[in-house]
Amino acid sequence: MKRIFSPWRMKYIEKTEPVQGCVFCSGLSLPDGPENLILARGERVFAMLNRFPYTGGHLMIVPYAHESTFEVLEPQTRAEIMEWITRSMGVLRKVYNPQAFNIGANIGAAAGAGIAEHVHFHVVPRWAGDSNFMSAVADTRVLPEDLEETYRRLKAAWD
Repeated sequence: MKRIFSPWRMKYIEKTEPVQGCVFCSGLSLPDGPENLILARGERVFAMLNRFPYTGGHLMIVPYAHESTFEVLEPQTRAEIMEWITRSMGVLRKVYNPQAFNIGANIGAAAGAGIAEHVHFHVVPRWAGDSNFMSAVADTRVLPEDLEETYRRLKAAWD
């Protein structure tokens, strides 16, 4: 069982109601905000925070098209994904000044995709020493900031 600890109360972890259908598609019907974690919407993709981040500022770029793999996405969608990944890196550099990034996608459940039915791309800011024994030994993540604060800071920088 994975646990996330923070000095702040994290309401998003305490929610027990399961999302019906695709978590990405269902969030699109809500206005952008801490409820659905959508930072911005483009023509073919949107950017949102990861509800269970590996590090502070962990973003995802998600196409509107509900597809399980990016090979079937239209070329314009794939191009917009790359542009939004690049934009995300700029926003994260401005707000958090990371030293590096992990960028990628897990295509299929066997590759580790938590939501295999809707392809999405992770943009994870990294710092020297941010990976420690807590994740490896205790199967626990330690985050320096509440998710709603992360949303507020990144939304302001994105806009």
